This record gives sequence, C-alpha cells and structure tokens, in this order.
Amino acid sequence: MILAELTELIRSRAMSPIEHVSQTLDALSRDPFNAVVATNAEAALAAARELTEDLAHDAWRGPLHGVAIGVKDLIDVQGLPTRCGSNVLAEAGPADVDSAVVAQLRAAGAIVVAKLHTHEFAYGPTGDVAAQGPCRNPHDPSRITGGSSSGSAAAVAAGYVPLALGTDTGCSVRVPAALCGVVGLKPAFGALPTAGVFPLSESLDHVGLIAADARSAATVWELLAPGPPADARDSAQDLAGLVVGLPTDGHWRPIDPEIATSVAATAAALESLGARLVEVTTPDVAQLVRDYSTIVSAEAHTTHARWLATRPEDYQEITAERLTHAGRVTAGEYIEARRSWKRVDAAIRAGLSSIDVLLVPTAPLRATLIGETHIDDVAVRPALLSMCQPFNMLGFPALSIPGPVSDGGLPVGVQLVGTNVSERRLLAIAAALGG
Repeated sequence: MILAELTELIRSRAMSPIEHVSQTLDALSRDPFNAVVATNAEAALAAARELTEDLAHDAWRGPLHGVAIGVKDLIDVQGLPTRCGSNVLAEAGPADVDSAVVAQLRAAGAIVVAKLHTHEFAYGPTGDVAAQGPCRNPHDPSRITGGSSSGSAAAVAAGYVPLALGTDTGCSVRVPAALCGVVGLKPAFGALPTAGVFPLSESLDHVGLIAADARSAATVWELLAPGPPADARDSAQDLAGLVVGLPTDGHWRPIDPEIATSVAATAAALESLGARLVEVTTPDVAQLVRDYSTIVSAEAHTTHARWLATRPEDYQEITAERLTHAGRVTAGEYIEARRSWKRVDAAIRAGLSSIDVLLVPTAPLRATLIGETHIDDVAVRPALLSMCQPFNMLGFPALSIPGPVSDGGLPVGVQLVGTNVSERRLLAIAAALGG
C-alpha cells in the first residue's frame, strides 16, 4: 500500500493506527526474505494506541500519523539494539535515544516497527553478507537485494511498510531500491543529519529514504527537509525548460542491454514532457571513483582497526578481508585522494553548470544470484557501485526510480541526479514520469 492511500485510511478512521501496526507486525513476523532483524511489538503497539487516541480527539500530526516504518540496522532506534549486521555487536544493548532522523519521523507521527537487514557495517553493495545471512529479493528470493540498505528495500518492495530509512555512502540506498523495484532518495550531502548512525565513511555518509513511489518519498521529504517551505516551481510537474544531461562516456554504459533500453525510454518520456536532452561528458569520473575507494577504505579501517585487531573472527570473512586490505592505504595516499577529489569536483561541476539533471543508470546490472561474485568477466561488487558513487563524492542529490522493463524480467533502476536542482524537483520529475 502506498503512503497516500494509507494516510487517507487512517485519517478517515477507516483503519486505526492499532489495526495498521498490528497487521504490519504480523506480516513482519512471517517475512521469508530475511529483511527483518528485530521488532519491538510492545513499544510499537503502545505508540499506535497513543496515536489512535490522538485521532479520537482530532489531534492529527500529518501524513505519517500512525504509519509504520522500518529502519536500517545501522541507525539508532530507542529501545532496540544497533548491531549493523555483525557479530562484533552481537551483545549490543538497546539504544538509549533515537537517531536524529528517527526522532524527526516519530515527531511527525511515524511508528518504528522494525530494524531491517544491512550488509555488514554497510561495507558492501550486495546485501548478502551479514551475521543474519543474506537478504533475499522479493522479486526472486534466489537473488540479491543490493546493499547495503538491503532490508529497507526488501521490506518496502514486499509491501510490509510504505517507507524505510537507509544510508548511502556509495550506492546503499539507490542500488537496493533499483534491484528491488522501488524508489530510493540520496539527498544532497549533509541535508539530513547522521547523528546516531554508525559510520562507514564520515566524509561520504548520507541518510536516505526508500519508498514505494516518488510521491510517498516527496511527502516524507517535506517533513524532513531543512530550509524554507517548498517553492511551487520545485514541485511543479511541468518539465518545460528542464535541461537533462545524457552522459556519453563509457563509464555510464550498462552491462545489461535492458538497462540501456530503460534509460533511453525514460529520456524519451522526459523529452515528451518538455525537457531538453543534451549529450554531456564527465571525463574525470574515473579519477573520482579511484579517490572514492581510497577515502572510504581509509576511513572505514580507522573505525574498525581496534576490533579488527582483537576480534577478527567476529566479522564475516569477506568483510575482514576488505577491512584488512583497506588498512594498507597510507596517510599520504589518503591526503592526495582528498586533494584530487577537490580538483575533480570543481572540474565536473564546471562542466555540468548548464545542466539541471543527469539521467544515468542506477547500476549496470540487475539483481544477481546470491553469492555470485562475477558475471562473465565483470566483478559484481564494483559494478554495482560504479554509477552511484560519483554522486556521493559530488554531493549531488540523486534519486533512483524504477525504469520501464520491456523484457518482463527483474526490475531496472534509472537515476535522476540533481546537478542544479533540489531533491524536491527530482521527486516532482519522478512523479511526472508516473513514479
């Protein structure tokens, strides 16, 4: 059920928050996709009773009043442990306070019903490496969800909740959204607070949203977004005058031909709605990707160095291997990567100064089989990261939406990147496309 329909049912009292939360908890208890790692039914039902009572007294908090949401198990929720998909934190106690974004959503009337699966410590784009085992794609349980916000995407795709919180350091909201056929918003860097979120790379970590459709994400964004109220021009679905850049560099060429077909169809739809399509190049993007790897490696290893030295067996094997390799980055390499990042950022921004939105694939692959590391000669993990990580480095807001699929197969994600427009505008464009 999408958010607007659920909101109307609750506000009209056709369904009470108690009924909605009870039904959601029942569905979560029968989850076959390993999306759910913890629930707190007692607290969720207590909140539902309070919000039902508020409705009886005409106290309405807005479109999230009484709505059940899920939260990635990297983000603190009061009363539930944050274990980050790892046995390293198997004995972690309940969080004392909510993370900043969870607190905002609760104040708006949302009810947290579950902590959701994450790739271990968010250090991977596949969603099949965690102490709890792999998360499974609701479209085909033999396949990955993408990561690291694996459970958030699966829970929304399965219809358990209309909204889930995730995090995105290199692709971790957008890739699982793409592979699971839902909407994933990575806001501009710093737009949402990361207080109460376990870090992967503080230089690049973003909190993001996964929702069933763009209109649901837009509704929630208005509750969370900083700054002045929405400008009517931002939310307008008239795309006349919008300049959409289509990168022609080989970096953006997908491996799966259906993804190229989907991007082309989306471009044609944008043009039919009044947008102007312009071919562009991003000649420094490969350097940006290299700098990303160096920076994330150094920062992730620094966070984990003590545990890695004393408790390596508590990590999943591949995570321990990656963190050990990350520890080989020198201070000089890290500093040079940050300097290079600054130079490339300026160059790419200058080259895109006349472009409002970039249209690119979210990932070059659709969901692969769980545990599959290569497709032919292509390594799955770096491929999944490749088309998202540049926008964490650049800090642009980026939105993954389901693209048209002509072959009747697994979902495809296309990515709208706001080079010179806001999150609100991206969400309005997605809504105009029917998302």
